[in-house]
Amino acid sequence: MSILPLIAHFESYIPLKETEKQLLEGRVIHRQIKRKQAILQEGFPCRQYTFVVEGCFRMYAVDKKGTEHNLQFSAEQDWIADIGSFHAGRPSALFIEAIEPAVVLQIEKQDLYFLYTNIPKLDRIFKVIVENKYVELQNRVLQSISSTAQERYLTFLDQYPKLALRLPNTQIASYLGITPEFLSKIRKDIAS
Repeated sequence: MSILPLIAHFESYIPLKETEKQLLEGRVIHRQIKRKQAILQEGFPCRQYTFVVEGCFRMYAVDKKGTEHNLQFSAEQDWIADIGSFHAGRPSALFIEAIEPAVVLQIEKQDLYFLYTNIPKLDRIFKVIVENKYVELQNRVLQSISSTAQERYLTFLDQYPKLALRLPNTQIASYLGITPEFLSKIRKDIAS
């Protein structure tokens, strides 16, 4: 498997030199992930930043009642990681699971720090990526405290138009903080 999708992703921010691409090549792990396979489990530290080449993932938490709460979806050309666990090295309170069979490129912590030192522009690229994820999170929190379920669903459709067709209702409902039945009602109301 090639790391060309990752290089193209990085170059959408800043062009890389051939020597930088070669350094990157030796620091990336290629993996194929099966549907429902976890790449992070609660209680274990997050050890990689994961770039999705093909497929779709969800990051979720499980509450004391056993209910799953989706926090994030990541599909092609996107990243997924428990950033707090990754940088602190502490056990995660989250799970990351493949919703579909997937192909990913992963960078482990020591390799990422090596790349930051040896390809300084990657440090800047990751800063922008993390800042964008933080803005997404802020918008999601604001929306969850100030929007109706229908407004949250419409924003989800706007933010993830292709993903909305790929995900089961149960996953979307969990992300929106509603029941699948209520999501069905919202969809009927919008359609009429």
